Amino acid sequence: MSTSHSTPLSYKDAGVDIDAGDALVDRIKPLAKKTLREGVLAGIGGFGALFEVPKRYQEPVLVSGTDGVGTKLKLAFEWSMHDTVGIDLVAMSVNDVLVQGAEPLFFLDYFACGKLDVETASAVVAGIAKGCELSGCALIGGETAEMPGMYPAGEYDLAGFCVGAVEKSKILTGQAIVPGDVVLGLASSGVHSNGFSLVRKCIERAGDSAPPLLDGQPFRQAVMAPTRLYVKNVLAALAKHPIKALAHITGGGLLENIPRVLPEGTAAHLKKGSWPQSELFAWLQKTAGIDDHEMNRTFNNGIGMVVVIDGTNAAALAKTLADLGEQVFEIGVIASRGQGAPVVIA
Repeated sequence: MSTSHSTPLSYKDAGVDIDAGDALVDRIKPLAKKTLREGVLAGIGGFGALFEVPKRYQEPVLVSGTDGVGTKLKLAFEWSMHDTVGIDLVAMSVNDVLVQGAEPLFFLDYFACGKLDVETASAVVAGIAKGCELSGCALIGGETAEMPGMYPAGEYDLAGFCVGAVEKSKILTGQAIVPGDVVLGLASSGVHSNGFSLVRKCIERAGDSAPPLLDGQPFRQAVMAPTRLYVKNVLAALAKHPIKALAHITGGGLLENIPRVLPEGTAAHLKKGSWPQSELFAWLQKTAGIDDHEMNRTFNNGIGMVVVIDGTNAAALAKTLADLGEQVFEIGVIASRGQGAPVVIA
């Protein structure tokens, strides 16, 4: 029987539950409060979030970054693992901002779904707040959009945006890099948030033969391990050592991200085997049947952040980072490029 045109239709009848949205905001507020830091003037709830650049900056330059979580979300839906993708979301942007030598100041998120499930959304936002807390960054605002018919049931999309600041005189450009400089690699926590279209194909191909454990963790936990947040440790190291460049190893892997910070005429010569390949990456390589070149172009393959420094300071920097809790490997040197590729792994 068709509904009479005279029957009132509410927004809820159309599929948007304002009450659920309000309930989510109530859950988010205490999480966001834990991330408050100097500079926050007004956060969650207003039409715009206000932030004052800390007065300790003489010539502050703002650095911004935005990203999502990609198809890793498909596994989060399938496996009902929503508590760490928010950390991935924060990490993808704050690690990028860090590469310029900047301190992340504040973060905003965008969560979109067809029908709002308050429990799922709360788990996701709790992860976002945790990521902000771990990187000293304020979760200052965001948007939750309930859009009936736009997303399949149980699915959502995530995007995030971060703003950081760096003294103009301390921006890392990589222009000071010269042949002979040392390349250090900081271990990743796993796949991070890139290459998941291939990860999902590998899981599909393996079927029931996927190993129960990888690197001492249950298979799903190993695959979904959140992206490592390098911010606090690297900022502490930057305050003590003359780091020349940083590269966040994301989509494109080592082969495409390191060249982004190299001056013209230089190349990074990395030593194969100078860092360990985890059981997770070994399993992915074997299951996909791909060579080392493809592994280093698709995944971080065990190195989530690359640091370039002159040889005389490399050992001291490595010690500082190790003392702070990073796994540090000396993975190569800078050389003249000549006719070769910008990154050579041999």
